[in-house]
Amino acid sequence: MASFPPRVNEKEIDGSYFAWSQGYRTVKLVPWSQCLKNFLLHGTKNVTNSSSLRLSRQNSDGGQKNKPREHIIDCGDIVWSLAFGSSVPEKQSRCVNIEWHRFRFGQDQLLLATGLNNGRIKIWDVYTGKLLLNLVDHTEVVRDLTFAPDGSLILVSASRDKTLRVWDLKDDGNMMKVLRGHQNWVYSCAFSPDSSMLCSVGASKAVVAAILV
Repeated sequence: MASFPPRVNEKEIDGSYFAWSQGYRTVKLVPWSQCLKNFLLHGTKNVTNSSSLRLSRQNSDGGQKNKPREHIIDCGDIVWSLAFGSSVPEKQSRCVNIEWHRFRFGQDQLLLATGLNNGRIKIWDVYTGKLLLNLVDHTEVVRDLTFAPDGSLILVSASRDKTLRVWDLKDDGNMMKVLRGHQNWVYSCAFSPDSSMLCSVGASKAVVAAILV
């Protein structure tokens, strides 16, 4: 019998956008400035201005190209996990001897990774809603996704196939390694603040830590 995620809100907030899914195949991307307006209308006063400043900088630098707009993305299958990622120019791909890349990620580019019921991971441009990469290697549901916090666009996925997989989006989404320490489903994963270590949690209360660099 197939199992499906519960109808609860799945959210990720990166400071400029809000991503939301109800366990189905669509994800709604809403500019955080719209959410702030709604909060203010309901009487919330203690909100920071950092996200508004970031949006203003993006609009002034990129013009209409990076103007925050609402998007509804059809992911093609049930969505189980979401994660935002952004690039830092000085963080190069960890793959060596690569002279050509399909994508050149800019400093203000914002990506959304979606983990699907069929084991696929799709990478989207948040500002345009366009599909950039389709990562195919997991054989079961992708339960969790996390980007390295150092801006390197290293993405880690946790799956019911008992593995974690490490992807280098700056190397056109090539998979760097497979981590197989779990004996059962992997539920979630998280990086250390310096992006050097990864911790994951799976079924039967299993916790596995791995050094990535």
